[in-house]
Amino acid sequence: MPIDSLPHLDEHATLIAAGTDRIWPHLTDVVERSFSRIGMTEYARLVSAVDPVTSGPRPLVAGSTFPGFRVDTAIPGRTLTLRGSHRFSTYALIFRLEPAGPGRSRLRAETRATFPGLGGGFYRQILLTSGGHVIGVRRMLATVRRRSEQDPPGDASGA
Repeated sequence: MPIDSLPHLDEHATLIAAGTDRIWPHLTDVVERSFSRIGMTEYARLVSAVDPVTSGPRPLVAGSTFPGFRVDTAIPGRTLTLRGSHRFSTYALIFRLEPAGPGRSRLRAETRATFPGLGGGFYRQILLTSGGHVIGVRRMLATVRRRSEQDPPGDASGA
């Protein structure tokens, strides 16, 4: 299913006092770490995710995977598109970086998803009413912003 045909679920954004090239390594690191935490592989297997484990080249490129996601598009400094599917949902998470003035950038995270069947309906209800999705996406954006603004240029370690 093409990503554009998935229904829009939500979008969150943040302004970052850094250029897109400086933000990019922080974005890819934060996204991968967020979805590769302890228990994520087990969860991905439990819901029968198409991509339950980490594989492929690093830094992230099209075809790289981590629990629940496959990188569909990775255009450094511009777009990171992740897609995934499991028994309750088919989804995409699209990160877009764009200049927002001298030394500033906007980072947007758009979620698209479909939730087929009764099980999908229950899963959607849990996802949306728990607040976990919104909290998780906002936390990722805030972490990318903090690391991009605090780390010296060329240091994407986030340490």
